Amino acid sequence: MSTIIDQYRIKKEPYYHSVADEVKLYEAAYSVRMPMMLKGPTGCGKTRFVEYMAWKLKKPLITVACNEDMTASDLVGRFLLDANGTRWQDGPLAVAARYGAICYLDEVVEARQDTTVVIHPLTDNRRVLPLEKKGELIQAHEDFQIVISYNPGYQSLMKDLKQSTKQRFGALDFNYPSHDIESEIVAHESGVTVDIAEKLVSIAERARNLKGHGLDEGISTRMLIYAGSLIAKKVDAHAACRVALVRPITDDPDMRDALDAAVSTFFN
Repeated sequence: MSTIIDQYRIKKEPYYHSVADEVKLYEAAYSVRMPMMLKGPTGCGKTRFVEYMAWKLKKPLITVACNEDMTASDLVGRFLLDANGTRWQDGPLAVAARYGAICYLDEVVEARQDTTVVIHPLTDNRRVLPLEKKGELIQAHEDFQIVISYNPGYQSLMKDLKQSTKQRFGALDFNYPSHDIESEIVAHESGVTVDIAEKLVSIAERARNLKGHGLDEGISTRMLIYAGSLIAKKVDAHAACRVALVRPITDDPDMRDALDAAVSTFFN
């Protein structure tokens, strides 16, 4: 058992800068094993937050990157054929429930609704996971918790969680940090000076104002760290921003020119 679950323990403290009372609220939610939902734009720190909390609480963390091809069997498990015949292989959700890990379903709305309903028995007072193909009912370990995340900006009528799913969770809103905090994060994670980090954040703030006006999504904190990492490796700032900030988020020539101009404003 220990070998199975120990690989999911986070050995080193992840760097996380709290922006409000999210750490305290999550600790309280975990103390009563409340399922949690993290909502916010891509690259704003949701996954890092879960990693940090798992480290702080000293609990294993099993992360599942959800996608539209994911089936219920991918989550709960399936029978496999090997040289000795058939054997049952627990899926990540079953492993977490059986051994007491935090199970993090990243971008859960990307999964089909008929897949996400398998979490329902785990997210109410029953705290059980039926393995119908195996004929087993897993009673969730007392340390088990389920956490989901998604980006509300990508919601649509076709891609959203059912109310019957949403109402099983507590929710924390995430957004990009304030200018000073985000600058500190970028400087710490990428190795650039705070002065350069502040310039990168200023570029991102301009781009985020264009969301819905030519851009589907603004420049994320993650992208700023990528740009900073290139600059820390002596890559020219204009080139680093072009590669890490501008080109990934738009193919529109006018929008690229506008963002390149913003880069030139701060790195002249």
